[in-house]
Amino acid sequence: MKKINKLIIACDGESASGKSTAAKLVAKKYKLLLLNSGLLYRYASKLIIKHKPYNSVSFLKKKFNSVSYNYIAKQNLHSEEISNHVVILSKNLRVRKLINIFQKKIIRSNKKICVEGRDIASKILAKNPKYDLAFYFKCNIDIASYRRWLELKKKFSLKEIKRSLKKRTFMDKRRKNSPLIKVKDAILVRTDKLSKKEVLYKMSKYIDKVI
Repeated sequence: MKKINKLIIACDGESASGKSTAAKLVAKKYKLLLLNSGLLYRYASKLIIKHKPYNSVSFLKKKFNSVSYNYIAKQNLHSEEISNHVVILSKNLRVRKLINIFQKKIIRSNKKICVEGRDIASKILAKNPKYDLAFYFKCNIDIASYRRWLELKKKFSLKEIKRSLKKRTFMDKRRKNSPLIKVKDAILVRTDKLSKKEVLYKMSKYIDKVI
């Protein structure tokens, strides 16, 4: 494979759309740093749920000033309690600004990176630096719910999970600050119609054209 000096990939998509799995596969294949934006918000929610701070923004600012992304990535952050809390937290403009600063520090110090979340192409990598390629992930709600149900080891009912995913996507698309959108040049990836191998193959076809 050709040696890559710079490659910035944006992966956006709905809840449980398969973007995390796809981003991992691409990051591994092309030796990119993987940055999961959603984990940062989940970590923030976990901290608030646990500590119940009087001033959430000041509290989170101190925490994010003294933590590494590697530490956050190793935390267990996928619970229904965190999922429900992060829906509300992600609408907070001050929290978004704080987490955006944290993300951009990492991105600007890495020329080979894959960033996934919900406002990556539209906000985080819209400019300075700009993404080289953007992907947008969609998945049928029934398939997405089933996958998340298995991921959570069937601790919750399939009906509960489906309701939670619908609510999350609805609020992500309609929030005032940095809503979930598909940018014009983003490549659509339907993970309900493709296997993991096919997803990687489709993404690789576009990536190989720009490196």
